[in-house]
Amino acid sequence: MTVNEDSFTNWKHREEIAESMIPIIGKLHRERDVTVLLHSRSLVNKSVVSILKAHRFARQIAGKELSVTETLPFLQALTTLDLGPSQIDIGMLAATYKADDRGLSVEAFTAEAVAGATGANKIERREGRDVVLYGFGRIGRLVARLLIEKSGSGNGLRLRAIVVRGGGDQDIIKRASLLRRDSIHGQFQGTITVDEANSTIVANGNEIKVIYADDPTKVDYTAYGIKNAILIDNTGKWRDREGLSKHLRPGIDKVVLTAPGKGDVPNIVHGVNHDTIKPDEQILSCASCTTNAIVPPLKAMEDEFGVLRGHVETVHSFTNDQNLLDNYHKSERRGRSAPLNMVITETGAASAVAKALPDLKAKITGSSIRVPVPDVSIAILNLQLARETDRQEVLEYLREVSLTSPLRRQIDFISAPDAVSSDFIGSRHASIVDAGALKVDGDNAILYLWYDNEFGYSCQVVRVVQYVSGVEYPTYPAPAV
Repeated sequence: MTVNEDSFTNWKHREEIAESMIPIIGKLHRERDVTVLLHSRSLVNKSVVSILKAHRFARQIAGKELSVTETLPFLQALTTLDLGPSQIDIGMLAATYKADDRGLSVEAFTAEAVAGATGANKIERREGRDVVLYGFGRIGRLVARLLIEKSGSGNGLRLRAIVVRGGGDQDIIKRASLLRRDSIHGQFQGTITVDEANSTIVANGNEIKVIYADDPTKVDYTAYGIKNAILIDNTGKWRDREGLSKHLRPGIDKVVLTAPGKGDVPNIVHGVNHDTIKPDEQILSCASCTTNAIVPPLKAMEDEFGVLRGHVETVHSFTNDQNLLDNYHKSERRGRSAPLNMVITETGAASAVAKALPDLKAKITGSSIRVPVPDVSIAILNLQLARETDRQEVLEYLREVSLTSPLRRQIDFISAPDAVSSDFIGSRHASIVDAGALKVDGDNAILYLWYDNEFGYSCQVVRVVQYVSGVEYPTYPAPAV
């Protein structure tokens, strides 16, 4: 047998194993509300090739490819346990098992590692929580996709309605089409039908009422059977407590803003300060996409090295608030053509750091340049550290943070030497550390952080909503503190 034939045989064997994993992953998700992860990447509803690619990508993080032959035994072991709702990372199970020298079987090790999700310790499946989207633009439609994707178990969050301004003929048809097809993020994974007579979009069996309203104070959500709901405001029209309080109508319990909040509205970055949300807080903000990109790695660097001061420069994709061609705009420079120019503009991300990291005493400044790409941005975080270090120490530390720390869902790590912005479209992390671009000189470190300012941010929004709704389930093995 030739080398090529041997490689192909090996590939077909791994395909067969990945194929056998799909029904196990699906059954765990549907019947027990268990989400199977691989290094923080969900394997639910993934194809054979996607599962193999996720295992292959592990080499970018851990330096070595992970094989399905290594993870399948842990997946099979999960099926023998009395599991409750949880997220279980089989990549982490495989990695920690290798490092364990007690000689335990895979079954015994797995049972011990996920003990918090089994038997008397397991969380009971909770009743679903209604969610309403106010606005249906770029972030609104991506959040809708994520909510629909996560509704497969029948529990958790349920997207019940979207609220938009009254449109013209075939308004609901056009909005459904924008949900179905996206020029950047591709096709919706599933089926979408429209019931015009009842003003309803049905996506993967989820009935979503389309409510037309120009004024939030005019909507009674209980009239649509919606109760105790979390409303996600994607418009950014109201950003202070007074304005956002207009949403607190019959049927709405909490309001989450997908833009930086003003005044005393808490700015929440999931993974960093979401546990500071008070149970009775009804209004909160998920800050900005850039704030979500820089705050987790900033916290990680502060925890290990200390940060005396810093500056963030964001090279940001253009957005809908800019003009396609030169025209009047209330902001300076944003009136100039977005697809044809680099545009210097302001960013509030640096000032928002103080809300998310109040214990950080370092002064952080920031600025931004909008560039002619439709999605994915990069934040260049220039830090003066409290102690000297070297490039290798910082690299190893950030790689470990991305693998085992409580920030592993926020911080990703890539060492590919030819990585470019389009490679990160669809990333579910708040930011991705580019190992090749990192610069360290004594007490100065410059981090290059990629982030999908649309999809990665939307994932952070959904995580916050899951947390405040009480359906954010624990992850096993537990991350290192």
